[in-house]
Amino acid sequence: MQEAGTALYRLCRAFLKVFLRVYCRWEVSGREQVPESGGVLLIANHTSYSDPPLVGAACRRPVNFMAKAQLFEIPVLGWVIRRTHAFPVRRGAGDRGALRRAVKLLRAGKVLLIFPEGTRSSDGRLKELEIGAAFVALSARCQVVPVAIVGADRFLPRGKPVLLPAKVRVRFGAPLDLYRFDGRRPTREVLKEVSEEMAGAFRKLLPAERL
Repeated sequence: MQEAGTALYRLCRAFLKVFLRVYCRWEVSGREQVPESGGVLLIANHTSYSDPPLVGAACRRPVNFMAKAQLFEIPVLGWVIRRTHAFPVRRGAGDRGALRRAVKLLRAGKVLLIFPEGTRSSDGRLKELEIGAAFVALSARCQVVPVAIVGADRFLPRGKPVLLPAKVRVRFGAPLDLYRFDGRRPTREVLKEVSEEMAGAFRKLLPAERL
């Protein structure tokens, strides 16, 4: 089953890379910022349901990601996302099981994508970050790479079931320097500090109209 899932992931990624280049003038920069080995937490801004596949197709390494639990209940879609490195998370319930799984994946040397805002932005602007991503980063003691996505909300607009030929840009930033937090207890104050570091990285990558 795992081999089948990996094969499906590779097939989907290959198709997406061709489709995105042709259909929405997809641009990717900074791929080299993602370390070639070891656990890597990708943190990205979130404006569209298309964000996970956009980042997954852009990254040279396979990407695991969380998806809201309701999506796994949808016929066909649930089957596909389970086999393309997604796992469920219950929003608004402090899903400790999902957080533990995230940390485990990172400690095993995998790449994981998290959206620190917690949900999609309704206006395309960066929302205040929640502390879940900071908790995962400190618990896994992994590299953290910020990713800016611009145009996804026009490519797959909120509330519309169709893909539009809007230009999309995916930009990977430099890994965050979080080493000064090593050894500190993940109190709410510490997690807020880490979240602010993450927000600062997004502010450097996103255009002014997205802040």
